[in-house]
Order: sequence, then structure tokens, then C-alpha cells
Amino acid sequence: MGIFCALLGCDSGYSESSYGDAPSSHSVASRPSKGSPAPDFRLMDMNGKTVSLSDFQGKVVLLNFWATWCGPCRIEMPAMEALYRSMQSKGLEIVAVSVDQQGTAVTRPFQEAMGLSFPILHDQDYQVGLTYGARTLPMTFAIDRRGIIRQVVFGSRDWNSPEARRGIAEVLQEPIPESSQRM
Repeated sequence: MGIFCALLGCDSGYSESSYGDAPSSHSVASRPSKGSPAPDFRLMDMNGKTVSLSDFQGKVVLLNFWATWCGPCRIEMPAMEALYRSMQSKGLEIVAVSVDQQGTAVTRPFQEAMGLSFPILHDQDYQVGLTYGARTLPMTFAIDRRGIIRQVVFGSRDWNSPEARRGIAEVLQEPIPESSQRM
């Protein structure tokens, strides 16, 4: 964990409502905000393949910053997997960006133990996390099919709650743009 524990905190609070703006203690000047385009990035997946956010163009993406050592992150993962399995066929993609410095050495056993089927990418030098202003973990950005950030969730969330499912379902029901903006 080292330097990342000093730079990042785990949000032990549980986020019931994520549709508002961030609390001032979490604000970062350069963090993309609700209504702005999601910055594109390129990271390696669990198999060493380079993946870009723009690879998911036309899908609704939950971009989740997390780490195996983060308790609240571990708690929300089963609900994220359930949401993914129930809504993937409707166009939902979950992209979990791990900030674990050890990469697949720790994320692969975690993925297998939790039965996670959504993509896990590695941000070992925390450059993408800094771009998104993810100063606490977990932090999740809901990005619409056009690449626009629609929700910012600080802390863990019950992704199986009616509120969370309703929020994602609303974004999924929006028409697929004919010419999507680049993420």
C-alpha cells in the first residue's frame, strides 16, 4: 500500500445518495464533474491487454476506482457484480480500476474469490486516478453512452438498492446516439 495509503483514503461511509455534488472535503480542482466529458485513458487489463475507456463507446459505463486493501471497496463488489450480470445485456459495462501497486498478483486472486466477471484494469502509478480526482476509495463515475459523466459516487454503495438500479436504468433507457462523442 505504501504511498497510496498516504495519498488515498478509504471512505468508510456508505453512500446512499450519489446524485448530488461532492462534499467540499473531497473536491479536487481538476476532477471531471457531473455533466462533463469523461477523460479517455489507456490501462492494462488482467491479461496484459491495453484497454481504453473509449473502447466502451456507446455503452453506459460505471467507472469504479478501488483497491483490494480497501474494506468498503470489498463490501460493494458483490452488489456491483449482481448489477453487472443483470444489466450487461442492456448495455451496462463496469470498468473497475484497481490502484493496487502489486497489480494482478493481488487482483487476480481477489477477482477469482469474489467471482467477478467485469473488466479489471490496473492503474499502478495512479495517473488515471489523479486525472479523475479519486482521492478516496471507492469512487465511481456513471458515464452515459455519449461519454458524459452523469453521476459521481463517493464511497461504497449498495448497487442492488432500488435507488441505484433506478438511476442506472434511467441512463440505460436513453437512446443510443447515432454518432457518439469520443470518451
